[in-house]
Amino acid sequence: MRKIFLPVCVAVLLFGGCRDASQNAGEDSQIVIATLKGPSSMGMIQFIDSISTSALSQIKSAHSLIKIDILNEPMQVRKMMLDGSADFAILPTTMAALMYNKGVDYRLMAIPVWGSLYLVGKDSTITSWAHLRNKRINVMGRGMTPDVLFRYLLEKNGIDPETDVVLDYSFPTHIDLANAVAAGIADMGVVSEPFATLVLDKNRDVRTLFDLNLEWDKLQGVAMAQTAFVVRESFLRRHPQKVKQILSAYQRSSLWVNQNLDSAAKLIVKYDILPEHGLALRSIPRSNILFVPAAGIREGVDRYLRIFYDINPEIIGGKMPDENFIN
Repeated sequence: MRKIFLPVCVAVLLFGGCRDASQNAGEDSQIVIATLKGPSSMGMIQFIDSISTSALSQIKSAHSLIKIDILNEPMQVRKMMLDGSADFAILPTTMAALMYNKGVDYRLMAIPVWGSLYLVGKDSTITSWAHLRNKRINVMGRGMTPDVLFRYLLEKNGIDPETDVVLDYSFPTHIDLANAVAAGIADMGVVSEPFATLVLDKNRDVRTLFDLNLEWDKLQGVAMAQTAFVVRESFLRRHPQKVKQILSAYQRSSLWVNQNLDSAAKLIVKYDILPEHGLALRSIPRSNILFVPAAGIREGVDRYLRIFYDINPEIIGGKMPDENFIN
């Protein structure tokens, strides 16, 4: 049987041959962007594809490279931020706040993805939150964004996550959990795009039980600021014009993806983010890709982080980030 998921790490090197990121990040010779396989890289797929063309030539100099690492898990992005090998990074907004509060000096520039979480499973009798009582639900990563958000939604819908349901953390990564649900090992799981679409494709008995992004919107009246695009402060200080150009290119790419689904799906397959055109075509609308500069949505970002802070301050580093977090 063909595996439904792709290798752990895909590196896309643009403008030249491979170099060691740890030796070059922050130097003028190379700009390193760490992104995640999924909506984050799907939204920037035109940028990835066109980065070596003359349309973006102003970003590079004769000695400049842009290297994009497409990674499977946020902890891999976190590692690149900690060792200073990423000039730009895309990761959960909560993790970005945690890193900032711990002194890892990256600044929030934009929110490029507004919620991509779904509860999927085979039980067709589940049509309301009350039907989840006494059910076992698999969630990846205790204390991670999907876990905290799902617990919050349970509580707001009258379900005690400690006593009314069994939350199972047996599958610690997005890929592990999605594979388990697709194989029927886990009956229900909180899964993010594009893995949710992969699961639905691989197991036709599985369906979407709840669009958790829509459920969040019902409660908050504002979309879920789930994903952050951050830049290393020292790079921002040294190269403000390059930062502006990369932000603009990413924003244009996100708009293009939503307006050109078929072409975007082809590129998503080309760069190994998803294995099939049809899967990519179905996943894009479910991924809530929209690049919004953070400076104009401070209140929305603060509201989002406040929920995590109120549940457990340590999730975002023990305090709300100060005003310098958002550039």
